[in-house]
Amino acid sequence: MGFARTCSVALVGVEGVVVEVQADLEPGIAAFTLVGLPDKSLVESRDRVRAAVVNSGADWPQKKLTVGLSPASVPKGGSGFDLAVACAVLGAAERIDPRVLADIVMIGELGLDGRVRPVRGVLPAVLAAADAGYEQVVVPECTAGEATLVPGVSVLGVRSLRQLIAVLTDEPVPDEEPDERGRPDPLLSGLSMPGGGAGTGLGGPLADGHGLDLADVVGQRSARTAIEVAAAGGHHLMLSGPPGAGKTMLAERLPAVLPPLTRGESLEVTAIHSVAGMLPPGKSMIDTAPYCAPHHSATMQSLVGGGPGVARPGAVSLSHRGVLFLDEAPEFSGQALDALRQPLEAGHVVIARSAGVVRLPARFLMVLAANPCPCGQYRALGGECDCPPATVRRYQARLSGPLLDRVDLRVEVDAVTRSELSGYGPRGESTQVVADRVRAARERAVARLTDTPWRTNSEVPGHALRTRWPAAPGALDEAELDLERGFLTARGLDRVLRVAWTVADLAGRDRPFAQDVALALQLRTGISRGVPMTIGTGS
Repeated sequence: MGFARTCSVALVGVEGVVVEVQADLEPGIAAFTLVGLPDKSLVESRDRVRAAVVNSGADWPQKKLTVGLSPASVPKGGSGFDLAVACAVLGAAERIDPRVLADIVMIGELGLDGRVRPVRGVLPAVLAAADAGYEQVVVPECTAGEATLVPGVSVLGVRSLRQLIAVLTDEPVPDEEPDERGRPDPLLSGLSMPGGGAGTGLGGPLADGHGLDLADVVGQRSARTAIEVAAAGGHHLMLSGPPGAGKTMLAERLPAVLPPLTRGESLEVTAIHSVAGMLPPGKSMIDTAPYCAPHHSATMQSLVGGGPGVARPGAVSLSHRGVLFLDEAPEFSGQALDALRQPLEAGHVVIARSAGVVRLPARFLMVLAANPCPCGQYRALGGECDCPPATVRRYQARLSGPLLDRVDLRVEVDAVTRSELSGYGPRGESTQVVADRVRAARERAVARLTDTPWRTNSEVPGHALRTRWPAAPGALDEAELDLERGFLTARGLDRVLRVAWTVADLAGRDRPFAQDVALALQLRTGISRGVPMTIGTGS
């Protein structure tokens, strides 16, 4: 009787659970039994592993074989267990010393010819292994760069099972024949979902704002100020206006205004995109704010996450630490929009399924873009709107009050004039100039919020702002009057105070004054408060 064990990782959402893969050989009729709550793709590994072992030059044991995945109560799916199952079987057959396998975590799919194919979610799997105390990890060669992002873990990237057998048995490592030049590497196909990025707005120049400059946006001083405030404080934003005014252009340029991600934030974002199969080709780590722009026909599951079995990340998680842009927001289903309330407040989404409960990170900056009516010409200068009043009210009511109450900034985007489009007016500031001010404002906020769990003004609870960091005397008088009149809710007042702190950070002040609160009220309600829509010491 032979026995061997090694380890792999089961992913539940974007978190990993280390699984012990045990192989036991007993005399009897040759059979292969796989136990431990595997799904369909994992059950099929029996045939993949047998063919891969034989085609790698090793003998398949002709005995009764039982492979157990422990803990058996955790659902396990995917093809990433193939490599661990094959090595456990070879260890039980004494082709590999079982003592060598015991403390190694193995992740990878096997082809029938023995090649090791990559799987999605390598980074969160290696993070889980490191948290569990494992120091040696074997992954497919093309995902080794992703695995090496985790400190304190020794990573071995292999291209085939025969290479791994040679390494573990101290034999000469065989050279694999290179693929034909000019042809795509078939091993990379396991890293991306079919159609990934096409319907989400991920990837390409929009992912980091490369080549998109705020100076290209004509006019729109109020909207540009709102973009700057949103980026500096992490505030949600709604842009309303006629078609062609520049709402989409502004949203596309927002990711480049946001500061670069810290290493911890980069690991969070990269882990989510790795699980979703949307890592950019040839890039093992995402260090810029992601941008996700789902189509208005997107379902609730595609926005917040879901799907059969264990829930997969949705658009709110793919835009974690970045921008979620909902163009034509009133065209989204009411159910999908209302599902955004929890992640907007909590910074994560909890999805309960029969296979288990998954908690996915979802701290994003939401930008809504909406026309004033179905035809887009309602209240437009010189426009002729043919929409009946009831149609206009019904269209505008598609965005519920509770959802809009969570949006800090609401700006009307006016149609571009002929003089502005011809270039006679002053040119707006570039992305780099605005990004420098945003970065300085964020540094002020981080310094103020030291020793707290918050890093941006939008995350700070209203009670903490009112007690620990009060505004200047009399600064909130106008906002409190709006609360008494019913123009603001209690949540709205807290959000106005958060925006006022962001305006003060951008202007270099140590606390918000009356003009900062007035600008925050103006950005939230759209009602003029007698202050210019600019940021500066003279605002």
